[in-house]
Amino acid sequence: MSETKHSEVNRTPGRRHAAARRLAARAAALLAVAGAIGATEARVPPGQDPFYQYTGSTPLEDIAPGTVLKTRTVPYHVVGFPLPVKTTQLLYRSTGQLGQATVNVTSVIRPVLYFGKPKLISYQSFYDSLNPDDQPSYAISGGLTLGGLIPNIETALIAPFLSQGYSITIPDTEGQQANFAAGPEYGMNTLDSLRATLRSPAVGLPSDTRIALVGYSGGAIATEWAAELAPGYAPDVDGQIVGSSMGGVLVHPAHNLHYVEGSLVWTGVMPMAIIGVARSFDVDLTPYLNDYGNQLYQKMQKASIINALGQYPGLTWASIAKPEYQTPEQIPIYVELVNDLIMGTGGTPSAPLLIRQGAGGELEGTPGNKPGIGRGDGVMIAGDVRTLARDYCARGVKVQYGQSELLSHVGAAAVWIPETLLWVNDRFAGRAAPQNCAQIPEGNSLAPLPAP
Repeated sequence: MSETKHSEVNRTPGRRHAAARRLAARAAALLAVAGAIGATEARVPPGQDPFYQYTGSTPLEDIAPGTVLKTRTVPYHVVGFPLPVKTTQLLYRSTGQLGQATVNVTSVIRPVLYFGKPKLISYQSFYDSLNPDDQPSYAISGGLTLGGLIPNIETALIAPFLSQGYSITIPDTEGQQANFAAGPEYGMNTLDSLRATLRSPAVGLPSDTRIALVGYSGGAIATEWAAELAPGYAPDVDGQIVGSSMGGVLVHPAHNLHYVEGSLVWTGVMPMAIIGVARSFDVDLTPYLNDYGNQLYQKMQKASIINALGQYPGLTWASIAKPEYQTPEQIPIYVELVNDLIMGTGGTPSAPLLIRQGAGGELEGTPGNKPGIGRGDGVMIAGDVRTLARDYCARGVKVQYGQSELLSHVGAAAVWIPETLLWVNDRFAGRAAPQNCAQIPEGNSLAPLPAP
């Protein structure tokens, strides 16, 4: 299949993409200049900050999800420098992977100027970390960590929306334990952040404000799960979602483990995901690991994606597991957990989707030659994403899917960013959502793993 025929179907004219890129560059430059003239402000980590703790007398289980528990106002920071942009941070009630009552934080930015009815972007960060100190709320409030550099970089992605008059809410999608790769929990944290944002008097948005969900890579995990869970988990929010844009999507985690193992750059994500999933489901996977696997498991307890990329070239499951567990599919609890994380199993999005996926993973050191998996962007699998898109099409969702054959995970993001700006603007303008369901090629099976 050619890039021209299938990968860029209904391509937006280059002139509009160029304009979107120029807008993004100008907005990012303005924020950078503003940050440079500020002064650093120390902020204690979330584990030591009382704002992140619920201390009320009412049992948390008796409080409705999305309820605002605490509110504070801070300047928006970039690498520790405060900008002249007010940010409202909300501690709110949410739900964990096992259904337990939790608390979480979102950061809301209102534009200085806007015209017409307010519009809200829910931006899900790709901060991908096992360290609670790397979450966006801490970076935004002035905290500095290595993994927290990613939310700082993402300022360039949210600035164009802010400059066009959008309000933006940025949830700590992984929750306060940093449960990396726990997709449904990401989704519930995102949906409850929207409830809190719309209910907060300090934010001041009308309760019927329309919403778009936006996220790439780790942010796509949150965006997709929020979109599919919204009709059942948060019907009060679902009707206000005008669309969801995502790129670099983790659809079937068990497939992704085999795709990245043995690769040059992305294989460190494998132990990160094992830790995050075990943490979120409160299970112990260490009995299945060998000595080296357990050493790695302990070493990476607070690792971020920055600590993992390119640090473990050639790492495989067999190199970290005991001899009797040479494939993870031999472990019953593993099979049970990863089957719960397959996208499309939690519901059907009500609003249109824009999905961008790269297939040039060889550029990032991940061959696309494994049977049943095929090509991907280096970490996410194109065939899995196509099948998810086709499944949603069959359920009546309007899906615009684009596959960049020659671009890797990082490269495809450069296409997705201006594409998202234009697509989101069109959704809020009330224009008909494009869809190319009939042109999406078949992909991989997304069947659950069989019980061992």
